[in-house]
Amino acid sequence: MIFNLSLVAIGGFLGAMSRFGVSNFIKSTFPSVFPIATLTVNLLGSFLLGLCIGASLDNSWRLLLGTGFLGAFTTFSTFKLENIQLHSKRKWNIIIPYLIISYTFGILLAFLGIKLGGI
Repeated sequence: MIFNLSLVAIGGFLGAMSRFGVSNFIKSTFPSVFPIATLTVNLLGSFLLGLCIGASLDNSWRLLLGTGFLGAFTTFSTFKLENIQLHSKRKWNIIIPYLIISYTFGILLAFLGIKLGGI
């Protein structure tokens, strides 16, 4: 049990630090009112989690990479907060594509990851 908790904690720490770095890099490189940083980490995370599942990793690797790293790397709470903020500002030209891209491509990339992981 302690070993499993440690795997999730280590993965979570690394995933959160990675999200912070990737998000800041994207925001500074591609400044935009569109939430491109959150979209990027969530789509990348969807693909990578699909890859982990498709590769049929053993439990320790799933805990470290899937639950820990990718659980912290992706950010559903920030995604929802950004949608609420865009909605309250009535930024329909941003929120509608953001929702469509996030859900459609998130699912497609997870599926692609599963398929590629199983090769």
